[in-house]
Amino acid sequence: MPDYQEARREYYRLRCEATAAALTENGFAAVCASDREDAQRRIMEMIDAEDTVGVPGTVTVRELGLMESLEERGNGVVQHWVADASAEEMRELRLQQLTSDVLLTGTNAVTLDGQLVNIDGTGNRVAAMTFGPERVIVVAGANKIADDLQEGVDRVKRIAAPINAIRLDTRSPCARTGYCVECAAPETICGITVIMDRKPGDTDVTVVLIPEELGY
Repeated sequence: MPDYQEARREYYRLRCEATAAALTENGFAAVCASDREDAQRRIMEMIDAEDTVGVPGTVTVRELGLMESLEERGNGVVQHWVADASAEEMRELRLQQLTSDVLLTGTNAVTLDGQLVNIDGTGNRVAAMTFGPERVIVVAGANKIADDLQEGVDRVKRIAAPINAIRLDTRSPCARTGYCVECAAPETICGITVIMDRKPGDTDVTVVLIPEELGY
């Protein structure tokens, strides 16, 4: 039987390589992993055993099993997805992510031009991606690659935001409709848009691209 997935894997691989080249031109470090297991191995090698790792809201990192691998190795992991945490405790954990040795996060979109596109509700993730931790590792499946900036923003609002709104059980309209209506709901998770055209001046950013579908 033909391997119908082979063409998809090659398509994703080519897009990852093109995106990595553009990211490098923009000052980021970029790595193309062969698959999710290779990505996990490479990321663990980038993080020292004594590093404190901040992990904001990211499905991709959790899908890769990196949280468990880091904790088993003994790394201090700072995340705010903690059951029954109060608002004050959540805020404190988010602040701690800003001063972690390494920030490990996903991205809502990455363009073939080498830009990172993210839309947040609280802003702790995008804040830490641009300033705070000395090192930032961004992990992205090939499904996050957009042809250009406009497609990247559209991807966030059309796919990532509605799915995350459903996951978080918000009262924003897209959690009920499945599509963006450009709302001004109090619980919107689309209040802050950050486009990283180039590597921030005071932060080392490595983008790990994976030729598979991961995250939203």
